[in-house]
Amino acid sequence: MSATVDGDKSGSVPDWVRRVLRGPRPESVPSLVGTACTLVGLIDIAAGVFPRFRHSRMHSLAEVLPGATGPFAAALSLCAGVLLLLLAHGLKRHKRRAWRAAVILLPAGAAGQFVYRHSIIGVLVSLALLTLLLRHRSEFAALPDPRSRWKALANFVLMGAGSLGLGLVIVSAHPGKEVGSPSLTDRLEHVLYGLFGFEGPVDYSDGVSWTVGYSLGALGLLTAVTTIYLAFRPEHPAAQLTEDDEQRLRDLLTRHGGRDSLGHFALRRDKAVVFSPSGKAAVTYRVVSGVMLASGDPIGDVEAWPGAIERFMDEAKAHSWTPAVMGCSETGGEVWTRETGLDALELGDEAVVDVADFSLTGRAMRNVRQMVKRIERNGYETRVRRARDLSDEELEQIRRAAADWRGTDTERGFSMALGRIGDPADGDAVIATAHKQDDEGTASPYGDLKAIIHFVPWGTDGMSLELMRRDRSADPGMNELLIVAALQASPGLKIERVSLNFAMFRSALARGEKIGAGPVLRMWRGLLVFLSRWFQIESLYKFNAKFQPRWEPRFVVFRNTRDLPRIGFAAMQAEGFVNVALPRLFPRRRPARQPRPCAHLPKAEREVRAA
Repeated sequence: MSATVDGDKSGSVPDWVRRVLRGPRPESVPSLVGTACTLVGLIDIAAGVFPRFRHSRMHSLAEVLPGATGPFAAALSLCAGVLLLLLAHGLKRHKRRAWRAAVILLPAGAAGQFVYRHSIIGVLVSLALLTLLLRHRSEFAALPDPRSRWKALANFVLMGAGSLGLGLVIVSAHPGKEVGSPSLTDRLEHVLYGLFGFEGPVDYSDGVSWTVGYSLGALGLLTAVTTIYLAFRPEHPAAQLTEDDEQRLRDLLTRHGGRDSLGHFALRRDKAVVFSPSGKAAVTYRVVSGVMLASGDPIGDVEAWPGAIERFMDEAKAHSWTPAVMGCSETGGEVWTRETGLDALELGDEAVVDVADFSLTGRAMRNVRQMVKRIERNGYETRVRRARDLSDEELEQIRRAAADWRGTDTERGFSMALGRIGDPADGDAVIATAHKQDDEGTASPYGDLKAIIHFVPWGTDGMSLELMRRDRSADPGMNELLIVAALQASPGLKIERVSLNFAMFRSALARGEKIGAGPVLRMWRGLLVFLSRWFQIESLYKFNAKFQPRWEPRFVVFRNTRDLPRIGFAAMQAEGFVNVALPRLFPRRRPARQPRPCAHLPKAEREVRAA
């Protein structure tokens, strides 16, 4: 009696057999091919590096062919293996160029293995992978990533180090054929000479010198060729808002900017943007390490959000980027998950202070009140003004002070940072400054300026904290002083709500310190407190809590759980906490980017002024 499986009328073919006969699902092919490509690359490298363990008639024939087929084949197999290892990640990401290169390299590697090593298994594996690539070629259609010339230098350093290490293995893989007993220094010297195509101090018998020499020369040539290719290939520029894109975003913010406190940060000029088909909504993003990072909610009419989100997902699919959204609101998270099938996770809370409810009176505000009064008694005064009300000299002084007081070489911030101060297009921004006359003999290059806080507009009746900087010689509490001054000056500026910092994992920190918290919650809070030594998680939460804000949850939107580590790393890069760029040998200050003096004006008026 035959068993039927899940409605199979034939009743004779089990599910697992049908799956094998059907082959891998199309969506799993790139991952499978990338893993197999890594395996084949390692096989090719092993075939080119290690001496063969058997002889054959094919080997005897190869030895007498003109052109030293054996050494050439070893070098070919070695190069193909290294390149396949480099292409494996691109194949997993559906990259079209990686597919084209793999289709060329797999037959070359198979030929090298057959001629030099006579490895039938290696040849069959390479051809099977080639067949899989050709059969599923439609799965590899992703466009290239944005890139820069620095990748050429990174390739030269990494490939050079890898070639040096692999060269030592090649030189040492023939102990029975070495003449004498060369030292490690001799081997290193032989590798260095070999990478440049010259003969080194190590000698071999039975023609092994030719095989080692060709292999080392191939590695050196491979390093040079890949570096030259990366340096001179057509460059895909990094994301940058055009003037027209910025003007369209400003028009959307004028009509809908009061909905999200992070809306104005969409105007960062190192972001790209996609608009909905109607042009009534937009999503801004930056690509970091293959992750397409959006921040905050989409800009514009909520009814048009789905169109902008669809364009965002299409762009991610076209380039095989991992889509992610950092810091969206609860409404934004609901729309993202509904329209895309992505998942959402609470990331933390945004501190929002309602100006009408703020007061320094009461026991809860005692610490802030005492600190502010103490600083004021020390001779500090505050000024809170719109950016358009400051003179050009004052703005330039504030820009220079903010740059010099930054404390790190990298400008931090992405989701809640604008990256500029005093641009004419941002005239509605609010700048709070603290001032104190220096004692005689201790003059500052910034006059009496001691601290700066910069707020960006949040609609017409709100503002969002963007930057806090202070002179290290100033008294502690400058940030508290200026936030209180900004809140007290808000009614005169017609500001009703102020968004302060974003506190990651705020709810876990708050619940974990209460009586009755369970062991898991206490352990999680302990880990967050430990990480606060580097990332200011707890200190930022406690700083925000001083002002008795209301907490608005913020979410991260992601495709699946296994993407979270990659998204987290990309977000840390975007925020400036992790820098994977090569260090500068001779650091120098980069000139400040020139503002767009008329970017806030209509296009026709800009053209008139330019004329």
